[in-house]
Order: sequence, then C-alpha cells, then structure tokens
Amino acid sequence: MSDELISKKELLELASISYGQLYRWKRKDLIPEEWFIRKSTFTGQETFFPKEKVLERIHKIQTMKDNLSLDELADMFSPNISDLKLEKDELVTRNIVSKQVMDIYMEIDKGNLQFTFSRIIEVYVLEKLLQSGDINLEEGKMLIQVLKENTQLIKQKKCEVVITRKLGVSSCLLLINSEGFHFEQGTKVVTVLSIMTCMEEIKAKLL
Repeated sequence: MSDELISKKELLELASISYGQLYRWKRKDLIPEEWFIRKSTFTGQETFFPKEKVLERIHKIQTMKDNLSLDELADMFSPNISDLKLEKDELVTRNIVSKQVMDIYMEIDKGNLQFTFSRIIEVYVLEKLLQSGDINLEEGKMLIQVLKENTQLIKQKKCEVVITRKLGVSSCLLLINSEGFHFEQGTKVVTVLSIMTCMEEIKAKLL
C-alpha cells in the first residue's frame, strides 16, 4: 500500500466521522495505535494516518458495524491466531481457497486434512499470489516453506510477505514492523502482502 499520509482533520472530513468516533474505535483497537502518527508542522504537532490503510479500515467498520458489535469487530481485526480448525473441503466450500490451489498446497505440504488457522493463512496467501499471477509454482513452494518456518512471526501485528526477483532468481522474506525497505540495484519487488490484511479477509469470509 501507499505510504501517503492524511491529516486527522482531512480524515474526519473525508470519512464523515467525528473525533469521538475515531478515538472510540482506537480504544477498541479497531484502528491500530501505530497508525496515529505524530508529526511536527508549522502550526505545531499534528496527527497523521497512513491514508489508504485507515480509509480502508474505516470503510470496513462502517460497512459491518450494523451487524457486528465493536467487540466482535475488534476480534475480527485482531491479528491473534485463534484455535480455529477447519477441514480441507470446508475451506473450498466457503470460497476461502479454490480447489486448484488447495490441491497445489496439499502437494507442497502433505499434511493432514484438518487445517489450523496457521495453515489456513498459508493456503490463503498462496491462493492470493497464485491467482493474481504474481508468483509461479516454484515460488509458491518457497513461500510456503518461509511461512512454515516462521509461524510465530506471522502472529505479529505488522507482518508482510515480500517476493523479489533478480536475474531470474526469486527470494521470499517476511518483514516485521517495517517502515520501508531497500534492495540492491536491479532487484524487482514482485509483491508486498500484509498478513494482517489476509487474516481479516479470512475472518470476514468465516462470519
């Protein structure tokens, strides 16, 4: 997502929300603390937000708040790994993953047919990147290996998957709480995917 910032005043006007709503959502952890960015301006200290992320989050809150309580929304946006377990076929039935990508995942993973939330994240990330055409099958295998080796890291609030290529060689890495990254010249950043966003999408599909 873009690093463009939006001021608090602009956000309240653009999203048609009040100061009270914004900070009530903050207290409920619907909007992460780290998105409230204090910066010095010519008028003094002002609060800014990552524009795309905060507008997308507010849109989700406004869309769902009539059907879910704030506590239920907070649980959905929480990055915590739950005790959820689903059968392989149920993930396909609920349109969390396609049958084709599920078959590919099972070839790579060769695990049992019951999926913990960690494995659901793995197959969902694979689904998104294969269906978008961002990665090929070999890169998919590398992706799953990296996710499996770092199961605890993907529980972090701000974890992103980054796929790069240089001279035909692909790399997959996880960034935790990164404010930016730089690679050597000639490296192409193929995709950057937020694990937290994937978790939210999965939970929304399960509601």
